[in-house]
Order: sequence, then structure tokens, then C-alpha cells
Amino acid sequence: MMIFDWNYALGLLGNADFWAATWTVIQLSMACWLIGIVLGFGLALCKQAESRLLSGAARLYIWFFRSLPLLVLLIFVYNLPQVWPASSRVLSNPFYAGLIALVMSECAYIAEIHRGGLLAVPRGQHEAARALGIGFGGTQRLVVIPQALRIALPTLANEYVTIVKLTSLVSVISLTEILMVGQRLYTQNFLVLETMAAVAFYYVLIITLFDRGLGLLERSLDVQARGRKRGNLSLDEIECELAGSAPSAGAVAAFKGDAPALEARGLYKAFGDVEVLHDIDLRVMSGEVISIIGPSGSGKTTLIRSLNGLERIDEGRIELHGEPFIEARRRVNAPSNFTEHGERILDIGMVFQGFNLFPHLSVLDNLQLAPRYHRRSTSGQRRHEAFVLLDKVGMAEHAMKFPHQLSGGQQQRVAIARALMMRPKVMLFDEPTSALDPEKVSEVLAVIETLAGEGITMLIVTHEMGFAFDVSDRILFMEQGRIVCDAPPAELRERVEPRVERFLRNVAFH
Repeated sequence: MMIFDWNYALGLLGNADFWAATWTVIQLSMACWLIGIVLGFGLALCKQAESRLLSGAARLYIWFFRSLPLLVLLIFVYNLPQVWPASSRVLSNPFYAGLIALVMSECAYIAEIHRGGLLAVPRGQHEAARALGIGFGGTQRLVVIPQALRIALPTLANEYVTIVKLTSLVSVISLTEILMVGQRLYTQNFLVLETMAAVAFYYVLIITLFDRGLGLLERSLDVQARGRKRGNLSLDEIECELAGSAPSAGAVAAFKGDAPALEARGLYKAFGDVEVLHDIDLRVMSGEVISIIGPSGSGKTTLIRSLNGLERIDEGRIELHGEPFIEARRRVNAPSNFTEHGERILDIGMVFQGFNLFPHLSVLDNLQLAPRYHRRSTSGQRRHEAFVLLDKVGMAEHAMKFPHQLSGGQQQRVAIARALMMRPKVMLFDEPTSALDPEKVSEVLAVIETLAGEGITMLIVTHEMGFAFDVSDRILFMEQGRIVCDAPPAELRERVEPRVERFLRNVAFH
């Protein structure tokens, strides 16, 4: 009968070879994990790219390296210098050979984890960033990656645990890791259980330390926890922030000039065989407030989204103050020839139906993100302007909160302030009250009405008929992708348009 040798087992906890091997495993696994996170994210983006070449190459890589056993890959990489002698400068070192093989294999798995995180970031986040003129790289860095990583972090942590255990395979290329040290010992003294207990201890120690570090990281990234610590600012704090002589924020007064603020000619858009916009002509003068009404499915939202390029038109031309912004020409049996002067998107502010605030940023940071990205004014000026605009929409006391701490009406008022931060010449509103509870609608409409009184050029898609008739200079009625009627509110009430009359009779005026 064998007796477990506790003295020997406990003595292994101070074994220098074990601790050296543990440090090797920590270095190898952490380097593999971090490099894999970076490269895997690039691979995930390539897999989702519109380019068939990039997408196909990424899919092939992921398929191949998920299919290939790591043990085979380790042996292949370590012996590669036999056919490529120049690689021996790196691959003759078992640590680097093992790291390269592990990274090549893990990238395929981590890319799929990232892809899950990317798909979980709502499309509205991309659209909000684009509407603020933030480019693809900036959108990924400032908006998508922080959210995608937070979503994917638990799964990425689990993958690190897998990597730590996979390091036991690098012994096949003579890298001294924890299991190899244990094997050497028990082949000498045959105390297998005692030695394997020590091996288990070192692996558990690594994972435990990682879990503790990960817990701290998760808490630092937890917006819900941070939000609980942030309450309303006091009146004194708000007055202090509003004090000063920084340029007035949100001065989006009407652009002076003869050219229309916005002009669209011959807009056409189809989804497959379904025409959603057909031969749309629209001319908006500076300072005009235009409401777009009509039944569901009439093309209102598609029109408003097409005016700033969120939906690509198939044909037509859009100009801002006489300067070309978007142009598209249909081609036979080929995609439309689409041209966009992307820098002019900053002249158009967009307020979305679903708010689309960035959930990982505070209210104040939501407003400052785009001006900081575009390097507009100094940090102090941006902060002052943000507070001026928040005060304008009645949200200054909530500046330090996160979006999840706000009601729907409050979020939409912050979204309006965020759009105004870029001082656009035209403001677009896509059904800004449709996602709100009835009692929250009035607070958002009051803000929009205030902006209308300041002479800001606005196009508003809305179902609030009373509001539309009260604040609008013109009302557009759309049906089946066409503008059926374009007239001032008083004229629209009096004009005998059977379809318009029928629609107005069936909707409520508030």
C-alpha cells in the first residue's frame, strides 16, 4: 500500500525549477493571449469586410487553423528551419517557436470571439459615429472596440485559461514548462501523485491570479457600477462650468447666402425590387423647418437617412449650400456609381429615433467625443460648450451620468445636444419621439421647438401632427416613395388632396 508523501509534495511548492517553468508559462500564455486579441480583432474585421478577397482570406485562415491540431503545428513550426534556414534565427528558440505556433492557432479562435462581440454592438452605434463624421478607424477605436471587448471579455478570459493549459504541449519542442518539470521529477522518484499535485497547484495558481486581475479589469469597465457613483451636479457646479467666455456652443444660425441649405434632385432608392424613393426633388432654404409626414412605409425614414449618406441612394444628387455632397448614377447590371464628399457630413446633424448614445461614455464625453476626434477647439472650450448645450436642453445636472441612468426623453435631449456640438448647418430628426413614453414626448418637442425659434434649418420626420403644423414652415406628405404634397401648414389644411385629407383625418393631433 502506497502512502502519499506530504512532505515531498509540499516541498515541491518551493522548487526553483517549478517556479522558473511557471514564469515561462505566464509569459508564453499572456503574450499569446494579448497578441491573439490584437491580431484576432483584425482577422474578425477582415471576415466581416465587404471585400470578398479579405473576407475569403480570413475565412480560409480561420477554417484551416481551427482544423489543424496544435501539436502538429508546433512540430511543423519548430522544424521549419530545415526547409527555410533563415527562420532558424527565431525558430531555433523553443519559446519563440512555441509562441508563434500558439498565436497562429489561437488567432482563429479569438477572431470568432471578437466577431461575436462585434455583432453584438448595435448598428446604430456605427451610424451615430458616421453621422458625427468619425471615420472607420476612429469608429472602431473609440466606439466599437471598447464595447465589443467588454461584451467578449468573459469569453476571452475563458480562452486564456485554455491557452494556459495548451502550453503543456510545448514540451514536445523541448521548452521547459510546468508539466515537463513534473515529468522529469516523477521519472526519477516515481512519486507520480505527489508530483502531479504540485503541477496542478502551479496551474491553479496562474489561473487564480489571472481571475483576480480580470475581476479588477471587469469592475473598472463596468459602466453600471461606475454610474451608481455618479449623481446630479449641484447648481454651484453647473454655474462654475457655465462661467467663462468660451465661444457660444450650438450657434447653428441660418447660413447666409443665396444657395439652398440643402437640395436634393432626382433621388432614387430601391431595396431589391422594392422602390422606396422615386424621383425625389427637395429644396430647403436656410432657416426653414420642414416636417415630413406620411403613412408607415412611405419612405420618410429612408429619405432622411439618404440626405446624410446613411442610406446610399442609387441615383440622384444632394448639395449643401450649393456644394456637391452626394451623387449617384445607376448603371445597367452593375452597382450604382456612388460619390460622396465625406467631409461635408459635418454640416448635417442627425438625431436618431433610438437615441444611439454611446453607452460606455458619460453624457459629457458623448458630447465631446466628435469635437475631440476632429480636433475642434481646446479641451477647456469643448467642455464649456458641452455644458452650454446641456444647459440649453435642460440636462446640465446630468452631465456626469451614463446613458443607462437617463430616461428616454433625457437621452434624446442629450442626443440633440451631441448633434449640435458639431455646429451643423442643417439638423435632421428621424422620428425623435417615436421611442418615447407619451409623457416624455413633450420635453423633447419643446427642445426642438426652441431650436426652430432660433432659425436652425431642420427636417423632421414625425408622427406628431400638432407639433408639425405648429412649428413647420412647410410640410411634406410622402406616400409610396414619392412626395405627394409640399406646402405650408395652412395651405395643406385647406388644399383638397383626398389622400392627404384621409391621412390627416385618421391621425391624432396633439
